[in-house]
Amino acid sequence: MYDELQALEKETGTVLTNSPSVRVGYEAVDQLPKEQHESPMLSLDKTKDREVLREFIGNHQTLLSWKLDGLTIVLTYENGELVKAVTRGNGIVGEVITNNARVFKNIPLKISYQGRLVLRGEAIITYSDFEKINESIQDVDTRYKNPRNLCSGSVRQLNNEITARRNVRFYAFALVSAKGVDFHNSRAAQFEWLKEQGFDVVEYRMVTAETLDEAMDYFSTAIVTNDFPSDGLVALYDDIAYGDSLGRTAKFPRNAFAFKWADEIRETRLLDIEWSPSRTGLINPVAIFEPVELEGTTVSRASVHNISIMKELKLGIGDRITVYKANMIIPQIAENLTASGNITIPHICPACGHETEIRKVNDVEALYCLNPDCAAKKIKSFALFVSRDAMNIDGLSEATLEKFIARGFIHDFGDIFEIEKHKEEIVKMEGFGEKSFENLRNSLDKAKETTAARVIYSLGIPNIGLANAKIICRHFDDDIDRIRGAEEEEISSIDTIGPVIAKSFTEYFSSEENNRKLDHLLGHLNIHKEEKKGPQIFQNMNFVITGSVEHFANRAQAKEFIESLGGKVTGSVTGKTTYLINNDKASGSSKNKKAKELGIPILSEEEFLELAEKK
Repeated sequence: MYDELQALEKETGTVLTNSPSVRVGYEAVDQLPKEQHESPMLSLDKTKDREVLREFIGNHQTLLSWKLDGLTIVLTYENGELVKAVTRGNGIVGEVITNNARVFKNIPLKISYQGRLVLRGEAIITYSDFEKINESIQDVDTRYKNPRNLCSGSVRQLNNEITARRNVRFYAFALVSAKGVDFHNSRAAQFEWLKEQGFDVVEYRMVTAETLDEAMDYFSTAIVTNDFPSDGLVALYDDIAYGDSLGRTAKFPRNAFAFKWADEIRETRLLDIEWSPSRTGLINPVAIFEPVELEGTTVSRASVHNISIMKELKLGIGDRITVYKANMIIPQIAENLTASGNITIPHICPACGHETEIRKVNDVEALYCLNPDCAAKKIKSFALFVSRDAMNIDGLSEATLEKFIARGFIHDFGDIFEIEKHKEEIVKMEGFGEKSFENLRNSLDKAKETTAARVIYSLGIPNIGLANAKIICRHFDDDIDRIRGAEEEEISSIDTIGPVIAKSFTEYFSSEENNRKLDHLLGHLNIHKEEKKGPQIFQNMNFVITGSVEHFANRAQAKEFIESLGGKVTGSVTGKTTYLINNDKASGSSKNKKAKELGIPILSEEEFLELAEKK
């Protein structure tokens, strides 16, 4: 039957997406290499106002399609075969995930077109598959929060057998290039041609300003029953030449516009304020309210963040409040309709019973626990230690850590790597079993191979984030003994590390107990030097980033990009600053003024990216 299938495919020139003749075996890799896109993938300008969208469309034939909520992927085909798949990443540099793309449910590995084809699309996991996968996870605390997070993790697996089990699907939304094909100057013709090649294409309607309402009504009705995640719509001019002639701004292409659904707001009643301690001693107020349905899920709590916001909202038990999901994900209180303001701020910590105090920092009031041995601080410290940017240990949620601490399994970080001695008890715990324990053991084995920066960050030293940890470790050539034995003056002299950070750092390592715990931990680890990724074109250059960014998801991502190329990012403009990055170059901000005073060039993101390309 297989031979017959191959003969038929050769005779007809047609190979179906899921044909066994093109399905690949599973393969595991050590890492996902990074690669720069041929051209930056810009964000889209967006609106929640239908009339703004209508004004953009005007009398132009426009494709209105779903804005899928997954992970953007760029596919490249040559001689009819898939040769490369790269994630969007930060829009400039993405990760090569070709092995994983080969096991997506609906990507054709062979197509009839023999030229070089580049297209973009969204990788998604349907709601129904998401629910099935979550139901298969015994530990409720480790289940995925939404399909987008699950898809992001699935697409970026090192072992594509895991990706294959997740039922990832790909929907094309843009054809970048296909030389020699006449698309009659039409984006719609490109979409139809992609369908003929075997791709699933995002659903679209052709509209003008006059016909927009009918299409919008269709999409707003369909989204309620769709099995795939979507966070809005995309309008794209059908006329390719006209759209391309518009060019782009520093932030957005001018041939497309995104429409975001207006936030779904529900009224409910505030039942209580729960006070949630953190590893730093900060106690966050969390609003508990009567459950409401928002964006397809049941919501009953939202963080209020700090005392200042709680006072501003005048929250009181029994108040009528309105809630929504910021970016369709994070529950927030929009308004307090009754504003009774009767909340009492606790004088003792809910976790340990010790005294609390209100501190005001930068005009923001927040509540803190004064007990250095607070149990909540301990749990949160372990949670940071196992987090992705720290030791990256899967299978240890806060709830699981709390259980392990309560049973006396772990007292310091090194104990986590000795969890094997408690296996007999753990496999009998609710939500655990042989398989869960085996997964945890494998995760611990992987975590043992790490870097000095991850170790330093994982310790939870006040004011030491991952970026600062990397800078300090780089200065001491990743030598842990030199790092913890350094004097405050030497730490402070490191470029971008100030006296506050230096004091926190040296105070931590002046503790005999902290050093004992670190020695215990180091006995389980193999520390490798941080490998430099890509050409270090920004070596010995200092950048400051201010204002909003568009080519990157956020400023942290822009910072990561600069650091990956050898540069440093600081928080303030000084004589050592090489460039200030600000899209609003005419701004009268203090950073712009300081840069002009010191003669430091101010670059827009566009100019910064051009600088990176030239180097």
